[in-house]
Amino acid sequence: MTYIYAFLCGGAICAIAQILIDKTKLTPGRILVSFVVLGVVLSGIGVYEPFAEFAGAGASVPIIGFGHLLAQGVKDAVDTGGVMGILRGGFEGAAAGLCAVIIFSLVAAVFFKGKRK
Repeated sequence: MTYIYAFLCGGAICAIAQILIDKTKLTPGRILVSFVVLGVVLSGIGVYEPFAEFAGAGASVPIIGFGHLLAQGVKDAVDTGGVMGILRGGFEGAAAGLCAVIIFSLVAAVFFKGKRK
């Protein structure tokens, strides 16, 4: 059942994003930022953690999970390091994901040639 919950919850998040793209004039970038902020807000009010336990990878893999990861990093860094944790906590919490994005972007840039519009 865990796989089904992950599929349904992750699919619902992606379906909401697709509906926003199709039915509104919001750009994909604004929708992306909105989902990250939504993940931070839901994490801040304590709703995202129970949802993530229920949905598993369906909640942690979409971009909304990145917002939760940033919020958790900041919360943990503030608990251990005080106010300076606000500035460094998000980077510490998401360091592995950010490094992966940079490395895969570099590999893609080396092997593929961009086309001008």
